[in-house]
Amino acid sequence: MSAFIPTTTVAVLRGETTDEYGDPADSDTPVRGGVPISLIERDQRVFVPAENRTTIVRYVTGRVRPHADIREQDRLRDERAGSIYLVEAVSRTASVVGAADVVLTLRRVDS
Repeated sequence: MSAFIPTTTVAVLRGETTDEYGDPADSDTPVRGGVPISLIERDQRVFVPAENRTTIVRYVTGRVRPHADIREQDRLRDERAGSIYLVEAVSRTASVVGAADVVLTLRRVDS
């Protein structure tokens, strides 16, 4: 039983290729598209002692259905906005009632 309302859909980008110089580069070929996801972005003020100032850090969390094949180091391209997120962590928690949603810790990697 899933407990979230998707805010968008994403394409899962996985794998590497080589660029024109022979260096490894992320592949932009989707392995799966149309994956419903709920993206939650929040800002938090953080004090940076080395600079003696506060700054704002943006945290992004995603929730997907239990059957979604998303792994750490995958990239997710928001099919609505075009933003790209790197999957830093995948949490699969246990649930007493059915399969629980998968929680993703994301970092936005495009500008």
